[in-house]
Amino acid sequence: MGRISASKYCVMMGWDDVPHLTKAAKDDLLSSTPPHLKEARSKGIPSMGAGAIYPISIEEVSVDPFPIPAFWRRGYGFDVGWNKTAAIWLAEDPADGTLYAYAEHYKGEAIPAVHTLSIKARGDWIRGAIDPASRSRSQDEGKQLFVTYATLGLHLVPAVNAVDEGLYEVWSRLETGRLKLFTTLVNTKSEYRLYRRNEKGKVVKKFDHLMDALRYAVMTFGQIGKVKPPSRPTNSAVPVVDERAGY
Repeated sequence: MGRISASKYCVMMGWDDVPHLTKAAKDDLLSSTPPHLKEARSKGIPSMGAGAIYPISIEEVSVDPFPIPAFWRRGYGFDVGWNKTAAIWLAEDPADGTLYAYAEHYKGEAIPAVHTLSIKARGDWIRGAIDPASRSRSQDEGKQLFVTYATLGLHLVPAVNAVDEGLYEVWSRLETGRLKLFTTLVNTKSEYRLYRRNEKGKVVKKFDHLMDALRYAVMTFGQIGKVKPPSRPTNSAVPVVDERAGY
């Protein structure tokens, strides 16, 4: 039982907390439970429910972290807002095109300079995809945020923001194993479990900042995906003839 405050507690219970259920009974119940509801019913962990946008268990799409090879392309999706600003980084395995979400930024109520420092720390050469109108009061304000972050040194492009097409592409990749999430992405996993549609079929626009960022990164990866440029000794005795080629 987790304590939230002096007078409030969070209680989560599932099949594992019911003493009269045998292992055989639990296995039988689990086998007839949809993948995205297994954690909720067996462990009491909140899930996306019947309106799940990605009805695939988080365990099925998660992998343990591993070092990202230097020759893999990288890029990130960027969702801007005052209450919460989020970014998620992807790396592409060139062998089969699988995308791996390997890092996240998740912070609220901070100025752009603070977010910029955190994003640059993960590689200031990496390009990002941002929705200029994301979380903005107006299109003009969204464009100004784009300019602000670009001026601070982030390499950004407008994200492809076709919502339904993007949701289908992310779902398709998750279903076929072409999109994986590192188990260390705590906030991403939390949003993933709760990402859903309401009774009218509309996407619930709450607690979805990283889910939006993920969609931007996946849909725009062809533009933002880039291999880390080779480092060049600053005091090299060999002159550089072509700055673009590096030699």
